[in-house]
Amino acid sequence: MSKSGRNRARNSFNLRQRLKWVGLALGLCSVSLVGRAAYVQIINSEFYQRQGEARYLRELPINTSRGMITDRNGEPVAVSTPVASIWVNPQELLREPERIPELATALGMPLDELNARLAQKADKEFMYLRRRINPDDAEKVVALKIPGVASQREFRRFYPQGEAMAHVLGFTNIDDRGQEGLELAFDEWLRGKPGAKRVIRNRKGDTVESDLLRPAEPGKDLTLSIDRRIQFLAFKELRNALIANKAAGGSMVIMDVATGEVLAMVNLPTYNPNSVGGAAPDTRRNRAVTDLVEPGSTMKPLTIASALQSGVVTKDTIVDTNPGYMAVGRFTIKDVPRNNGVLNVTGVITRSSNIGAAKIAARMPDQVFYDHVHSFGYGVAPHSGFPGESAGVLKRPARWDGATKTTMSYGYGLNVTPLQIATAYSALGNGGKLIAPTFVKGQRNEGKQIIDENIAKEVVAMMETVVTQGGAKQAAVLGYHVAGKTGTARKTGPGGYERGHYNALFAGVVPASNPRFATVIVINDPQAGKYYGGLVSAPVFHNVMEGALRLMDVPPDDIESWLAAQQSGKMGHSASILPAPPAEVVLPADAAAEFDAALPSAHATTPPAQGGTQ
Repeated sequence: MSKSGRNRARNSFNLRQRLKWVGLALGLCSVSLVGRAAYVQIINSEFYQRQGEARYLRELPINTSRGMITDRNGEPVAVSTPVASIWVNPQELLREPERIPELATALGMPLDELNARLAQKADKEFMYLRRRINPDDAEKVVALKIPGVASQREFRRFYPQGEAMAHVLGFTNIDDRGQEGLELAFDEWLRGKPGAKRVIRNRKGDTVESDLLRPAEPGKDLTLSIDRRIQFLAFKELRNALIANKAAGGSMVIMDVATGEVLAMVNLPTYNPNSVGGAAPDTRRNRAVTDLVEPGSTMKPLTIASALQSGVVTKDTIVDTNPGYMAVGRFTIKDVPRNNGVLNVTGVITRSSNIGAAKIAARMPDQVFYDHVHSFGYGVAPHSGFPGESAGVLKRPARWDGATKTTMSYGYGLNVTPLQIATAYSALGNGGKLIAPTFVKGQRNEGKQIIDENIAKEVVAMMETVVTQGGAKQAAVLGYHVAGKTGTARKTGPGGYERGHYNALFAGVVPASNPRFATVIVINDPQAGKYYGGLVSAPVFHNVMEGALRLMDVPPDDIESWLAAQQSGKMGHSASILPAPPAEVVLPADAAAEFDAALPSAHATTPPAQGGTQ
C-alpha cells in the first residue's frame, strides 16, 4: 500500500474511533440524565416536591373570633371586632426596591424605618408591617399590588364598659390572648381554634388556587354573674367617695348571698382596657382579689358567731367591759372613746367594744377559735377561679404570741381580701352556709354549713343594731332592714402601723330579714378629715344598695318606715330622712377599736407578714 493509502486508512480509523468515543460519551450522558431523572422523580421526589411547594404553596392560618363576654342580662361587655394586618415577604419586595418608597407612603411609615426593618428580615419570608388596622385601610394598601405585600384578617377586643369593668374582665394582647382577669381565666374557652387553608401562588405572589384544610372554630361565649348596671353604679359611687374623702384608692364587692355570684367588683384607681399601653402596671391589679387588709371591727361579728357556735356564750350573756381597758400580758387594750360598762353580746357588736370581743374570744380554746375563723374562708383562697386570688394571712395557734388571739378578735393580726370579707358575710346572710364565690352566671358551687342557721340569724340581728343604734346610721336604706359592721384599721408601713393612715371599711347584708346582697367597701387612706368606716364607707353602701335593690326588684322588708316616709311627704331620696352627719367629726362609738388604743406596742411596730396561709 502506498504511503497515501496508508494515510487515508489511518484517518478513517481515527474518525471511527472518535465517533465511537463521542457516541459513548453521549450514551453516558443520556444514561446519567435518565438516572438523574429517575432519582428526582422516583427516589427523592418528596424533597424536590417540598422545594417546589415552598416557592408556590403556602399553608395559611384562618383566624377566628374570640367568644363574646356578656353580663348576666346578656349585655355585651367584651366583643371582638374584625381588623386587618398588613404583612410582607421581604425577599420578594427587595427584588423590586423601587416600590419600597410607595409602600412607606401608603403605610405612613418613615422610609428609613421601613428599609431598616426589611434589611433585618432580608432572609425571611414573613414580616408584619401594621397590626390590627381598619380593613378598608388595609385593602387600599393591598390594592397597590406591591410585590410580597398582603393582608391578613384578625380580630381586636373591645370593652364597652371601659374603666368600670376593667379589673374584672382584664384584657387581651395583640394576638388576642387573655392577659389579665377573666379574659385570662377563661382564655381557652373564649379563644376558639384557628382554621387553615392551603394556597398556590404564581411567581408574582398572586393566589391562583386555595383549598380549605380545616375550618376555624369560633370561641365560646361566656355569661358572667356581673350585672353591668350595678357594676357601673358601684364604680360611680366609689369614685365619688374617693374624691370627697381624698382617698388613695378603694375596692367594693357585691355578692348574691344565696348563690355566691359576684354581682359587682370595682377597684380604683383603674385603667382603660381599650388602651392598656398607657396604663401604669399598678392600676391593672384587681385589689379586691389580690390585696390584703386587716379587717378591723368587721371581724367582730365572726368572733361572736364563733363563740355562739362553740357554746361559750349566748346572745344574752353579760360581758363586763369595765373599766374600759384591759391588760394583756405587758400590753393594754382600750375601748374608745369611752368605757362601755356592762354589755350583753349584742351590745358588744352595737358598741363595737374591743374589750368585749377580747373577753368573748378568751373563753374559746385557741384551736377552736382558729378553726371557726378559718371556716369562714380566712386564710384560704376563695376558689373563685379568678387569677392571682390571695389566701390572706391567718396564723396557726402554734405561731401565736400572748396578744394574738386578743387582737384577732377585733380585727388586727390577720389579713384578708375584700372578696374574703364579702364571702364571710354572705355566709352569715345565707343561714351559716359558706358558698365559694363565682363570676359565672348559673354556676352553683356546693355550700358548706359552717355555723348553725339560727346562730347566723342571731348575728345578723345583732348587726342590725349597728345601723339603727350604732355608728353606721348612714348605711340605712329606706324600706329595708340593713345589717352591717363598720371597721377602721390603721395601715401598716415599713416601720409598723402608721399614724394618720387608715383603711375605712363597711360590710353588710340587705334586706336583713332575708338577705339578698352581701357588700363590702374598703376605702384606702382617706385624707379629708374623716376616716371612720361609719362616716366614709357606710354612705357608699347606702347609695349603691338603694339602687341595686331597685334594679333587682327586691321587695322592701321594712314597710313601716316606708309608710312613715310616705305619710311625712319624704319619699324622695332616702338620705333626706336619715340623720344628718354631724357638723364636726365626732368619733363614733364603734371606732373603739377600730384602731389606735387596741394595738399593743410590740404589735404596732411590726407589720403583719404578707403571704399565704400560715
